Amino acid sequence: MADWGYENGHFEAGKSPVILLVEDEMIIAFDMADQLASAGFDVDGPYPSNSKALSALENGKPDVAILDVQLTDGDVYPVADRLREMSIPIVFHSGHADPAELSRDYPRAVVCTKPCPAGRLEEAVRQVMSALA
Repeated sequence: MADWGYENGHFEAGKSPVILLVEDEMIIAFDMADQLASAGFDVDGPYPSNSKALSALENGKPDVAILDVQLTDGDVYPVADRLREMSIPIVFHSGHADPAELSRDYPRAVVCTKPCPAGRLEEAVRQVMSALA
């Protein structure tokens, strides 16, 4: 949906890191997209459902994904499992999920509990990106 650009040393020159944003609460989703774009990321989404997020993954591979857990068509685990298969880092952003369970089931993911302080999502994205370097 969005198309913003930024230079980042962890990626090839001229290419902004792409974040797949999966969030069904549109006010929150657009606020997050705006914050991430202001931080220099290229935002793909927001996608409010598993079906739309999975379709997006068929069309391109993001660098990182931010996932809300409860979506319009059920919990986000089908998307999270697909991202794990694709070796794409995950940041969970949820107020309803158990952080301990998410950490157990997705040990390489970062969990941010809603509401999350300004800048925390960007910090979490950079944290999972740096694990790739």
